[in-house]
Amino acid sequence: MSRAFIFPGQGAQTIGMGKALAEAYPAARAVFDEVDDALGEALSALIWEGQQDTLTLTQNAQPALMATSLAALRALEAEGVTLDAAAFVAGHSLGEYSALAAAGALSIADTARLLRIRGRAMQQAVPVGVGAMAAILGLDFEAVTAVANDAAEGEVCQAANDNDPGQVVVSGHLAAVERAVVLAKERGAKRAMLLPVSAPFHCALMQPAAEVMRAALDEVPMEAPSVPLIANVRAEAVSDPDTIRALLVEQVTGSVRWRESVGYMAQHGVTETWEIGAGKALSGMVRRIERDIAVRNIGAPEDVVAAAAALQG
Repeated sequence: MSRAFIFPGQGAQTIGMGKALAEAYPAARAVFDEVDDALGEALSALIWEGQQDTLTLTQNAQPALMATSLAALRALEAEGVTLDAAAFVAGHSLGEYSALAAAGALSIADTARLLRIRGRAMQQAVPVGVGAMAAILGLDFEAVTAVANDAAEGEVCQAANDNDPGQVVVSGHLAAVERAVVLAKERGAKRAMLLPVSAPFHCALMQPAAEVMRAALDEVPMEAPSVPLIANVRAEAVSDPDTIRALLVEQVTGSVRWRESVGYMAQHGVTETWEIGAGKALSGMVRRIERDIAVRNIGAPEDVVAAAAALQG
């Protein structure tokens, strides 16, 4: 059985995530300590005991989700499961950074600092109220791309996340995204609704943030990942550090090609995905994209023990 380890993106964050892992596994607790030290603040206290709205702020959610994912990975390692169990790693948007940290391309400390920079830069790229994102359900990527193009009317409106065959997210100027919601419904979408996000991610409006990330990534050492990364913007495996840097910059304004990424996994023999960290959103997408791929979630100590037993048994 060939596996891919996949890492969740923004929206999966919940107060208390990873706490049981940290209590059960010293190696998991050490990840949160390392992230706290890297950021110079007790992010772990916010994750475990803070307010959901503060955790959901982009600059907090991004490093917090990475910390939770890496804590889950360290717990797996404590049970004897190493990254050798995976043929590929992949992550949804910020999850791509978690995947790279998991594969040893970036240190946890550098990843935490990069995600804090990324979160702030993405939040500051567009004034609040100028941009928006909307989920379109029941139309495929090509149909939503046409909707976005027709709704733009000189403004920015792009298909930002190609999540699964029936879920595509558009991003851009508020008025253009609102037009896209109306058009999508007229063209047969089952649902189309604005999302409660603080900025229009993965569209051209994020170009200022892309430039910030270009400079930040140039300052950070990066190794080739020990397991190939399936990159968001290419939906194919990459291992060269310079290529990965360029793709991480492109990812800020480019589409997250998750549906195609899972298709690439299937074409290259993946029969099971392990979603490492908070939530189960990616597993649901995988099921809708490739029914023959089994899914497993690793977010709590009992998940870690069950996964290790399944692998070793």
